[in-house]
Amino acid sequence: MSLYSFQEEMFLGRMTVEDCVSFAASIGAKGIEVLPEQNMPTFPNLTDAQVEEWKEMVARHGCHFTAYDMFLDTKRRKDRLMSDDEQVESIKRDLLLCNRLGIRNMRVLVFVRPDILGRCVPYAEEMDVHMGVEVHAPWHLEHAWILRTIEEADRLNTKHLGILPDMGIFMKHYPPAFRARFERQGARPEVAQFIVDQHEAKIMCEYTIYEVAVKMGGNKAEIAMAETLRHAPYANPKRIGDYVPYFRHIQAKFYEMNEDCTDPAIAYDEVIPELVKAGWEGTLSSEYEGNRWIQDVHEVDSREQVRRQHVMFERLIADAETKFGAKEQA
Repeated sequence: MSLYSFQEEMFLGRMTVEDCVSFAASIGAKGIEVLPEQNMPTFPNLTDAQVEEWKEMVARHGCHFTAYDMFLDTKRRKDRLMSDDEQVESIKRDLLLCNRLGIRNMRVLVFVRPDILGRCVPYAEEMDVHMGVEVHAPWHLEHAWILRTIEEADRLNTKHLGILPDMGIFMKHYPPAFRARFERQGARPEVAQFIVDQHEAKIMCEYTIYEVAVKMGGNKAEIAMAETLRHAPYANPKRIGDYVPYFRHIQAKFYEMNEDCTDPAIAYDEVIPELVKAGWEGTLSSEYEGNRWIQDVHEVDSREQVRRQHVMFERLIADAETKFGAKEQA
């Protein structure tokens, strides 16, 4: 479970980091993904005592760290971007802290250049940390930029560089929470339905944006809704097995869970079976991002949303293991 899931409650002071970890343990989600820049006030300067406090706190609840989310502040200075050497040093700094915390998976932002990561591989191998480039919408598993990272890992023959899929790339249906928010902002129901239908048919997003903005005379909310399609890809779940050797961790993005513990938008019912079929043994980390779509109308309950997702995971994994288990054991 990613601590990012509880950003609403933490921002409002309703939950502490330890509250998040305690809740995760209570639902059996014992793997914790941490965002040091958000969760550790003295980052990047953590004393050995602080590192031990973090490790002890997580262990106290029967949990363990699964992933570390790094950021690369290339625009830290107003007069210039970070140099290549500075980028490498920043990544090495994160790899060291990752190692000190006992974490073996580091989420790398998608814009980090493959050659920069290639330079960091010797240090990642020394620290025994897998650098996984986040495959985040609108990128997807077979995007040329993502393939460049895979090619770099192959070139270096390393197991410490690869990818880290974000499940937002498997958005099969348009999220109802998105539509409802845009309608509250003034989108006409018939235009909203047109956008949803276009997404369902997987029409190229630029065509839909043009139809809404120009032909339909869309208002601000309608155009904004159409533009979300740029970040709503539906990658082919059947291809995920081909990339299993390159990732150890997954960010299980979701925007809302129904009361029956099903996801109305992201195709987990197709992805989970493919992971089980492929024999993948990594970690799925809940990443709830629905707060921003509902906070204007009612209280955000991230805990209930995350709980429902884990009920779904348990069901889908059990079903997939029943279907593919005998084959995997053979």
